Amino acid sequence: MAPKEIPIHNRTPGVFVQEVPTRSVSISAADQGAAAFVGPTLKGPSDGTPIPVTSLAEFVAVYGDLWDLTSAGRPVRNYVALSAKAFFENGGHKLYVTRPQNPASSDPASLTLDSYSQALARLETITDVSVVAAPGCSLAARQANDGVAPIHAALIAHVSRPQAYRFALLDPPQSSSISALQTLRSQIDSSYAALYCPWLVISNPLPDAISRPELSVPPSGFLAGIYMRMDLNQGPFKAPANEAVNGVIGVESIWTTAETETLNQAGVNTIRSFPGRGILVWGARTASSDAEWKYINVRRYILYLERSIDVGTQWAVFEPNSETLWKAVQIAISNFLMNEWRKGALSGSKPEQAFFVRCDRTTMTQNDLDNGRLVCLVGVALLRPAEFLIFRLAQRTAHNTG
Repeated sequence: MAPKEIPIHNRTPGVFVQEVPTRSVSISAADQGAAAFVGPTLKGPSDGTPIPVTSLAEFVAVYGDLWDLTSAGRPVRNYVALSAKAFFENGGHKLYVTRPQNPASSDPASLTLDSYSQALARLETITDVSVVAAPGCSLAARQANDGVAPIHAALIAHVSRPQAYRFALLDPPQSSSISALQTLRSQIDSSYAALYCPWLVISNPLPDAISRPELSVPPSGFLAGIYMRMDLNQGPFKAPANEAVNGVIGVESIWTTAETETLNQAGVNTIRSFPGRGILVWGARTASSDAEWKYINVRRYILYLERSIDVGTQWAVFEPNSETLWKAVQIAISNFLMNEWRKGALSGSKPEQAFFVRCDRTTMTQNDLDNGRLVCLVGVALLRPAEFLIFRLAQRTAHNTG
């Protein structure tokens, strides 16, 4: 907004007061560089708003080591801690952890859906979380689809809340067959979540490594780190696929090309081992049946834009709902999207092909104006991944001209 000059009582010619607005009308990229895990750990706070940890050493200090948990007198893997290790190894730098509790039992296998729902609720006031997972739900007592499905539903409900601006990473039960994965995926229909498989094999970092040198770990912790790594290095508009998975020595299941195609068509993202290239994320699809929201980067980039515009236009609340305000909001959003286009996040060779912003009487009714609603219409041309590279080869016949 331009400064406004107001004469002082008109008694002193040439002396004016200049009012300069202190608020910024620009929009900055939203901070969404944190992930959140929900699940049991050896120790740590189980109420209140979680405090982030920024390294595995901080995680261990607050939530305990990677050692096994105890369930019914038997050891069970500490998947949240192992996933925290995977998160930081793959580029994650800020992690919130919330521990579900069952007042009737300290056994991690006794955790209920309500336990997880209450733990997820403690994350609601945190503003910089963009990815949520529950690697701790894959305990020994939850090795079937009917065990993880309610936790998946709770995660999806959490990230789908209005203005949550979050995405859920879903783990299947360990050693799931292709048919079991297809069944699990068929029970989910949400563009705010993605299902990954198989579990990943790591070198055992625990004291029993001599007797058991390898461990299988759910993929969500690795993927959360990869998402954060890509957001920092490129941005959420880039599909989180064809990316190396760090800290792994293998995959639990190796599928043929035909089997991978079956999972791909079902909307299940695979992690594959390629000779000479390593272990790569090989899928970027949401768990949605809506073709508009097929790809993870499309949903996550829209969430990023929505969060950025939401936070960046808070200054407009309680301003006079006039054409002056409409123009200021339109300029602020347009400038933000122009920067997004310049960094390659939007399609189109010209800005007008990449986005549009309208904020005027065509976007608002008189009822909107009477009730204090400012309504903008924003359109963006999104980039979608090149999933299938098709090369047409034509064979030319050499003619003997001699």
